[in-house]
Amino acid sequence: MITDPVGDLLTRIRNAVSIKTAELSVPHSRLKKEVIRVLKEEGYVESFKKEGRNLQIVLTFKRRQPRITGIKNVSKPGLRIYRKKNELPRPLGGVGISIVSTPKGVMSNRKAWKEKLGGEVLALVW
Repeated sequence: MITDPVGDLLTRIRNAVSIKTAELSVPHSRLKKEVIRVLKEEGYVESFKKEGRNLQIVLTFKRRQPRITGIKNVSKPGLRIYRKKNELPRPLGGVGISIVSTPKGVMSNRKAWKEKLGGEVLALVW
C-alpha cells in the first residue's frame, strides 16, 4: 500500500522525464486523475486515459525535450502545507505552476487565484 499517492505519481513522472520517455502508467485514483487533469490543462501532459486499474499518461515533448523540467512534492501525509490565496507559491516567478487542492477541487494556482481560493499545496511544476 502506498502511503503518499501524489508523491508516488510525481516520482513516476520525474523518472519518466529523466529518461525522456513520453508514456507512463500509474495506478488509478481520483486524486491522481485530478492532478493529471490539471497538468493537461496547463500543457504539461499531452493526454491520459484510464485502462483497467491504471492511468496511461502521455507527457508533452517539445523538440525532443520534455515540457516538464522540474516537479516537486510539497504537501506530505506527515506534514500538510496549506496556503491562503495570496500566499500560493509561484515557481520560477510565475513560469511554473503549483497544484492546489481547494474546496472546489484540484486546480492550478492561477485558477485558484482567479476564484479567490486557498488550500493544500500538493506540488510545484516547472
